[in-house]
Amino acid sequence: MDTLFLRDFRLQMIIGIYEWERKVPQTVQLDLEIGLPHSRACQTDDVADSINYADVAQRIRDTIAQRDFNLVEALAEHVAQVVLTEFGSPWIKVCVTKLAVVRGIKQLGICIERGQKT
Repeated sequence: MDTLFLRDFRLQMIIGIYEWERKVPQTVQLDLEIGLPHSRACQTDDVADSINYADVAQRIRDTIAQRDFNLVEALAEHVAQVVLTEFGSPWIKVCVTKLAVVRGIKQLGICIERGQKT
C-alpha cells in the first residue's frame, strides 16, 4: 500500500475537558498517514490518481472550525472518518498531539488506525 503523509499539521482549536482549556484555543498537532486506494499516481504522475493532500488539509481545517472537542480521541476519530468517507482512503492512521498543556509534559495525545491496510 502506498501511504501519503501529513506531519506536524498544526491547528488552533478549543479542545479539552477542563474549564481553563475551553477558554482559549490551543495548538493541536495532527500527523496523518493516509493509505491510497491504488498506486496509479506512481505511473501517471497525475494528482487525479492520488488523494490531494491540500484538499485533505483544507477539509480538515473546515470541519474542525465548525466544532469543539472534549477529547483527543474524538478529534482523531472525526479526522479519520472525514478522510475515509470523503477521500476514499482504505486506511488511515491519525495521531493527535496537544502541546505543552500539562506542566512537565511536552506532548500528549493519541494515535488511532481505521480501515484496512491492503
